[in-house]
Amino acid sequence: MRLRELAGVGPFFALREDRPDDPEGYLPLGPEVMRSRITTVAGRLGTTDRRVAASIAFQGVAGRLLSIGLGSAVLTGHVPDLAACGGLRWHPARTAPDDLWLPGTPVALPPAGDPAERAARVSATVLHGLLVPLHDATRTATGVSARLLWGNAGSSLAGSLRVLHSWCHERGRQRDAEQALEVTRALFEDPLLRATGTLTSTPAGIAFERTTCCLYYRLPTGGLCGDCVLRHPPRER
Repeated sequence: MRLRELAGVGPFFALREDRPDDPEGYLPLGPEVMRSRITTVAGRLGTTDRRVAASIAFQGVAGRLLSIGLGSAVLTGHVPDLAACGGLRWHPARTAPDDLWLPGTPVALPPAGDPAERAARVSATVLHGLLVPLHDATRTATGVSARLLWGNAGSSLAGSLRVLHSWCHERGRQRDAEQALEVTRALFEDPLLRATGTLTSTPAGIAFERTTCCLYYRLPTGGLCGDCVLRHPPRER
């Protein structure tokens, strides 16, 4: 796999393979690292509401994993089987691109052909292989809504597409830009993402309107995100 090449698209597409200075700080993806990440995010956002911190934490890791999966599928034709390799580590105190580390060589699934097949690989390895366990761990830690978390994943996927689509266009890689859109549309057919929002593509760019709210408006300095289902922040009770 040529994962290093993905880093050129943006920090969310990067996956470090070299040994970090503090390898002990990188933990296997799971309940322990999720609880730690929620605490870190709550402190950085200045909130005591762990549901809000859990929502933002899950959206961040979903964006990282989906960017790597989508970028690999579109730009290389291969999808790294990060779920099966068992070695992926996440540092709960760091941010992209230094938060994810894969100590070993990633296993590449056989090349995928059409966009539907590439989407199926990303769905199996990222959505079901990695995000479902993290979703469950997040729910166990905070009780945040399952529908909200999958809405965050849909929003993250749309954001990954927006970055990759623009990157391809800027470099004259029109076919890759089209592939990115087709793979993403196929991914939104997965039952986990199907009802999370509406993806549209216009000459002005990629747009997404979600069916849930990530709770960002509850933060002291919060507001509404660009793809939020709400039109105005709810009034304080």
